[in-house]
Amino acid sequence: MNALVLGFAESRSSAAALAEQLGVPCDQIDVHRFPDRESLIRVPRSAGTVILHRSLDDPNAKLIELILAASAARDGGAQRVVLVAPYLAYMRQDIAFKPGEAVSQRVIGKLIAAHFDGIVTVDPHLHRVATFAEAVPGIPAIALSAAPVLASAIETEQNPVIVGPDSESRQWIESIARPLGLDMLLGSKERFGDRRVALSIAGIEKTKGRTAILVDDVISSGETLIAAACALREAGARRIEALATHCLASAEDIARMKASGIARIVSTDSIPGPTCGPTLAPLLADALKSSGLLQT
Repeated sequence: MNALVLGFAESRSSAAALAEQLGVPCDQIDVHRFPDRESLIRVPRSAGTVILHRSLDDPNAKLIELILAASAARDGGAQRVVLVAPYLAYMRQDIAFKPGEAVSQRVIGKLIAAHFDGIVTVDPHLHRVATFAEAVPGIPAIALSAAPVLASAIETEQNPVIVGPDSESRQWIESIARPLGLDMLLGSKERFGDRRVALSIAGIEKTKGRTAILVDDVISSGETLIAAACALREAGARRIEALATHCLASAEDIARMKASGIARIVSTDSIPGPTCGPTLAPLLADALKSSGLLQT
């Protein structure tokens, strides 16, 4: 297999784990930033198929560096460049909610399609589009679910209750709770801003004296989980935990979540940080192998 994984410094271990699962070499892209914040990108080598691995938290600079890396890989002889972005930003804005707003999903999706031959991501935050291919048109676009990976972090002998904080989390709690035979509850949320939410959970009394595990795709500021934890604590939950595919929360946000009563917060390794738990590498590698994207 004439393939190579190239990663960046901030996710070196995740890129190496993917390369190990694929049985291909891994190298690190060199990034030099000038005083004016321009980036100079150097890829150490290329191959027939180059897999660029990078999550797009803090996306603005990272996107430019990815596009430069893709160009350098092609200049080095790559026939195919595939983006593996475990976390993919700019997917939630799929319409203009107010006059003059940019539809970021459309813009970024087309940008990615123009520079890559395929993309693999995990639990993109989609709303009104039915498939990931609609968001990134014209190239193979694969969206994976981290539910099986998150399920591996659950201690089922405690018979916990799986709780989704809002309607958008239904797909994750169903994918986790049903195979494990666990009870599940779904909340209803009203958002008043980036850091103000009101939340209620139907059937919350079932959590009294039990462990409640909150499950969501993304933890941003943590406000939704804090509101849910407060409600669960008042309902008598014995212990509260949280699982998420991606954790974008700052150290201060994580501290506030723990202060609200969330005893354990676990996310996948899509974004490096203190909550990292199970790795996505086997999931990503299986998708790449079965998709045909490794063939040149």
